[in-house]
Amino acid sequence: MRVDRAVSSGTFSLDGETFEVDNNIWVIGDDAECVVIDAPHDVADILAVVGDRKVKAIICTHAHDDHVRAAPALREEVVAPIMLHPADKVLWELVHPEHYWNASLADGLTIEVAGTTLQVLHTPGHAPGAVCLYAPDLGCVFTGDTLFNGGPGATGRSYSDSDLIKESIRAKLFILPDETVVHTGHGDDTTIGAEKARLL
Repeated sequence: MRVDRAVSSGTFSLDGETFEVDNNIWVIGDDAECVVIDAPHDVADILAVVGDRKVKAIICTHAHDDHVRAAPALREEVVAPIMLHPADKVLWELVHPEHYWNASLADGLTIEVAGTTLQVLHTPGHAPGAVCLYAPDLGCVFTGDTLFNGGPGATGRSYSDSDLIKESIRAKLFILPDETVVHTGHGDDTTIGAEKARLL
């Protein structure tokens, strides 16, 4: 069992503005199977991390274009379902009006891969359907754009809410052990304890 990371570069567009961004790609699994967390800019970048493993699911932490742009193309390549929280339907349709995701995420849902369990935590605020994925066996949580090294994700765009993201972080993430490693959607890792000290 291992966690692999790559970085893919591209753009993020919303509310009529476009920005250059680097996105983390997280792949969790063993030598035989894995899941992919987020599908940003380039399918080739993702496949380079996956290798010849069977992809069980493409799990989207939220539906901003820099996290789901490559999801339908990746689905075609690896024949795996796209999973998204339905509260992000409005954002998904801005990016992929001609496609649909395959399975809906929900708070408390568990996803099994390579003998470990990922627990879905619905953490709205950065986006209505934002989720984090907690892997207790691995001592880590994948937070997308909900929590970064340095604090909460951005809330200055449509469909975001500053008070709600802080409430989500306190209720769903800060109850995890302080030593839990936070694997973010952009940038460097941090820990729950370090971010708790900054936000509380």
